[in-house]
Amino acid sequence: MTDADDALDPALREEALESLLLERGLVDTATIETFIRTYETAVGPMNGAKVVAKAWTDPDYKQRLLVDGTAAIAELGFKGPQGEHMVVLENTPSVHNVVVCTLCSCYPWPVLGLPPSWYKDPAYRSRVVREPRAVLREWGTDLGPDVEVRVHDSSSEVRYLVLPERPAGTESLSEEDLAALVTRDAMVGVTKVAAP
Repeated sequence: MTDADDALDPALREEALESLLLERGLVDTATIETFIRTYETAVGPMNGAKVVAKAWTDPDYKQRLLVDGTAAIAELGFKGPQGEHMVVLENTPSVHNVVVCTLCSCYPWPVLGLPPSWYKDPAYRSRVVREPRAVLREWGTDLGPDVEVRVHDSSSEVRYLVLPERPAGTESLSEEDLAALVTRDAMVGVTKVAAP
């Protein structure tokens, strides 16, 4: 690895930035640890997975979720910045939804956490609009010609969450077991949820 490679390594950059902030007294270790714990345990895809599993097991909740995503998600305690106006899009055997933010990286933090690097990548942001089926195939999501693909562009006014199709053969699973199957990528719409 060259010095240029070291300079581009995100882990090294993160470590250098943290050291600099601590050295200058701009943050303390406890604050950094609090943020890390928050994003590991309280904010992230596990929240969205709980929303999806609840919708799969509770038809009344699912209806509320599809009518007013923001309120239904808040029922489970997930709300806050970047989640003020949530719209939930249901994937079905005939319609597959996928989400992008073509301008920047608008993303529903309360249910998905911070956006992954691929979501912010200019290639994803432009290609998924022009050739969604090709992009989905690259993710391993090969949809038949009878499935309509809908691309939704997030913005500062509205964030989207995809309600993936429940996989066949999961009827006997608990809500908790179902949540464990749901991935961030499925809630963005680039993949489907696989049966265990």
